[in-house]
Amino acid sequence: MSKDLLKYILKRLGMTILTLWIIITVTFILMHAVPSSPFVKEKAINATTLAKLYAKYGLDKPLIEQYWIYLGNAIKFDFGESIKYQDRLVIDLVGKGFATSAFIGLCAALLALLFGITFGSIAAINRGKFIDQFILVITTAFVSVPSFVIGVILLWVFTVYVPIFPANAKAITEIGKAGFSFGGYILPILSLSVYPASYITRLTRSSMLDTLGQDYIRTAKAKGVSRFNLIFKHTLKNSLSPVISYAGPMIAYIMTGSFVVEKIFSVPGVGSYFINAITTLDYTLIMGTTILLSVLMLTMNFISDILYKVIDPRVELS
Repeated sequence: MSKDLLKYILKRLGMTILTLWIIITVTFILMHAVPSSPFVKEKAINATTLAKLYAKYGLDKPLIEQYWIYLGNAIKFDFGESIKYQDRLVIDLVGKGFATSAFIGLCAALLALLFGITFGSIAAINRGKFIDQFILVITTAFVSVPSFVIGVILLWVFTVYVPIFPANAKAITEIGKAGFSFGGYILPILSLSVYPASYITRLTRSSMLDTLGQDYIRTAKAKGVSRFNLIFKHTLKNSLSPVISYAGPMIAYIMTGSFVVEKIFSVPGVGSYFINAITTLDYTLIMGTTILLSVLMLTMNFISDILYKVIDPRVELS
């Protein structure tokens, strides 16, 4: 590893940690600025009980003291107990939901990369032909449609009109346990993969067309390099840098699961816990979920930046 690359990694790591600290701080301040309380919906709660609840969750202390206590505990991965789900640790709840969201998201991301790179390559190789125009029209349409709309369409087609998949994933047991069925997750996976697959298709096509116009490609053609080697060894390999740059945050976004898509298909993922936490003002669960999503997004951005340089040495580090 070169000194420049090591210096860049350390710099990016420092920026990642700083960004995470800012996210935690801003979320903490905004959350406590909400003019309400997580206990206002409790029935027939008296002042004594309310004071005990505030003391239990440390909400009776000054805000700055709450902040430093929470920050110190968060560094040790201690996010406290959930207010809504009593006697349940936030890290356990988030971990349970994340296992399902990550499984669906990772499958959707891999599907998007597979189809996106494949169809993008086909479109670029057949530039101007019918197959190229057809792929462009389809991907443009899908890029313009939100994932939750795709989810509703798939739900209607494959659970009502052609009922071959279950309407929701509630009946499916947790991943890794007896009775788990993949069928309940096919529609959520497809819903989450359509947009990124379409975007990657267009990104790959554009990048490959740019690479095909380079001088070294024309030189390779003149030297009689086979079409297979020209496409896969020279063109595709040097066209994946933009895809890799996009893939990091894309994987992070999909792996956390689209909250609306999870709601449509009743997927027991992070989204369900996060939505419940917001509606009930579950401070600790909101913070824990926000930190999880932030760490995942920042980590994938960090990894994609490093891979971008490793795959394309021409990229200047800054």
